[in-house]
This record gives sequence, C-alpha cells and structure tokens, in this order.
Amino acid sequence: MSELPSPPYELFAIRYATREAQRRDHFIGGDPHDAPMPMDYFVWVAKNDRHVVVIDTGFDEPMALKRGRDFLRCPVESLRLVGVDPAAVEDVVLTHLHYDHVGNFAKFPAARFHLQEPEIHYATGRYMRYPNMSHAYEVEEVCGIVRLNYGGRVTFYDGDATLAPGIKLHLVGGHTAGLQFVTVETARGRVVLASDAAHFYDNLHLDRPFPYAFHVGMMHEAFDKLRSQAPPSHIIPGHDPKVMALYPAPTPELEGQVVRLDVAPREG
Repeated sequence: MSELPSPPYELFAIRYATREAQRRDHFIGGDPHDAPMPMDYFVWVAKNDRHVVVIDTGFDEPMALKRGRDFLRCPVESLRLVGVDPAAVEDVVLTHLHYDHVGNFAKFPAARFHLQEPEIHYATGRYMRYPNMSHAYEVEEVCGIVRLNYGGRVTFYDGDATLAPGIKLHLVGGHTAGLQFVTVETARGRVVLASDAAHFYDNLHLDRPFPYAFHVGMMHEAFDKLRSQAPPSHIIPGHDPKVMALYPAPTPELEGQVVRLDVAPREG
C-alpha cells in the first residue's frame, strides 16, 4: 500500500546568535568592498500534523563565549516559540558537524540523528590533524555523535535520500566532506535550506564560495545543485541576516527571533 502524500510543512528559521564581520571574511580571495557583513546563526524547523523535523542544533552560551559570538537565545529552548517540545522531537538532521550546527545534540533525548556518512569519516579522519581543517569542529561534540551511533541513534546516508514524505536530504560536500542540504515541500512549493552550501545570498548569486573549504570545486557544484532544486527565491542561505528581513515573523511578538519560510519573501 503506497504512503499518502504529506501535507505541506510549515517551515521556520530561528535566529539564536550573531557576530560582526566584514565582506572580505566571507569570500575566497576576499572582497574589494570594505563593508560590514554580519553573520547570523540559525536552526530550522519543518512541521506538519504528522511530523516534526529539526534541522541543526546550534551552539550554547559557553561555546558563544569561546568562539566570540553574540549569543541571543538558546536555540533548543527557542523551539517552543514555534510549538515544538525538544524532548518530544524524534528526528534531527545534522547538515554537518561544525560546532554551530551540532552543539546541543544532548538536549534531544528522544531523537534520531540523520547525518551523511562521509561527514563522520571526515570529522574523525586524517584531515583533522591540520588546524585549519579542524578549527570549526569541537572534538567532544564529534565524540558525542560517535557515542550516539554506538547507542543506535544515528542514521547515516551516503548520498541523496528521502527522510520523510516531503523532506529530502542532498549530499554536496565542499564546505566539509559530508555537508548536506535539505529540501522541504511547503504551501509555496519546495524550499531549499542550503545550510553552509551557501552561507550568504551573495556566495550563491556571485558564484563565490565561502573561505572555509574542504574542496572548492565541490563548493561550486553545490551551488549548481542548490539551483537545480528550486528557483533563487526559494533557496535559504545558512547564515545571512537578510533572511530575517525578507521573511515575516509568525507573530509580531517573535519579530527578530523567528521567521516563516513557507510563505513568499517580501519584495525587495
């Protein structure tokens, strides 16, 4: 018996931290424009009446202090702003294992974690002896995912896969060896959560990768794969503050904290 189509998902971005930066920080080769270009940090939630999926788990306040980030709110507790109890979440996608995407995993006691297998190989393999490759990983968090795997709580993929009706995982690599992005079917059509396949709109639109790279060629191919999944207005970069300006908050009280991605962006 075939599975019934999934109802469209509501889709949210929750902004939990930020940092000041310059345009030159976000492009290989720098940038001739000496202008501010802040970076925001998000987790994402897709939900309908059948299923809730959390995409990435952010970092906590001690990690923000260690890394020099401005911590705004706990990303896990902030799930309650969109009606999600972290203790009840059954599926968490980890787009990759950098500190800002995998911290707080222990705050999901009932969850199964979904990760590309090349990512765990990369994060525990030979390249981690090089500081510029391992800098964005936290060894205790990587070890924590290994322990979860020993406990039977990690599902690994080696390529594109369907997580649930209406939610797909797409392996691209590039930024890391096992980076994946997520597509979600919503009332406005397919929305692409790029994560770090495109940190900013300008990385994608200018075809200029972010400086932290495992494989630059794969980063360019990741741009192509993002574009193959949806039109530009349906692609959501992983760290761009413009997301908060383009999309509406679910309620006026959540302005500046949460936006809805399952509705069309504002003009401009």
